[in-house]
Order: sequence, then C-alpha cells, then structure tokens
Amino acid sequence: LEYFQNLLLHNYFFVDTAYQFLGFIKENNHLYCAIQQNYVSTDSVTEIESVKSFMAANGFRNNRNNDYIHDELGIIIEDLHDENVLTKNEVLYFIDTVFYTTDKFWSIEQ
Repeated sequence: LEYFQNLLLHNYFFVDTAYQFLGFIKENNHLYCAIQQNYVSTDSVTEIESVKSFMAANGFRNNRNNDYIHDELGIIIEDLHDENVLTKNEVLYFIDTVFYTTDKFWSIEQ
C-alpha cells in the first residue's frame, strides 16, 4: 500500500516524470510491480541549492541532507540528491522519489 501511495504522490507533484503502472510480474516466487517513467536527458548538473529553492517555494522545508517535509500537508519526500533530480533547460525533473506520509496527512482537520 505504501508503495502505491508513493507512486500516487509522485505523480501528483511531478507530472512531467509520472510513473505509469504496467502491471505485476512474478519471478522466483516474488511479486514485483512493473512501472515505466519517461526518460529525461540532461544538459547540466543539478545544483542542490536549486532543488532547495524549488522545494521551499512549494512549501517543503529541508529537514536533513536531501530530505524535505511539508509540515502543513504531512508529507515527507526523501532522496532528492543530484542523481534523482535532473536538470534540462534550467527545469528540474524529479525521478526515483521516496514519499512518506505522517499522521497529519491522514487527519480530517487539514
């Protein structure tokens, strides 16, 4: 369930690099999700300060290393280092994000 919540949150926030769920694959008695994501070519190295500024402008605060939290929404996003945030034409593209939700996210009083 958390994996699918992660996909949904990624697709909500980062439409340009949305995941497409293709189905399930069973291999060696393990069940895997098959997903697809658009390929993004880059034209420059991503500056972490650009990521920090972008996330702050969207209500997320940097709480440690490459991890961010949106206190009002109760959403945590992690692993936004320069290999998971790509830059092309000065636009940031987010791939391989890791989302978590806090109790605040599920609160009816938002």
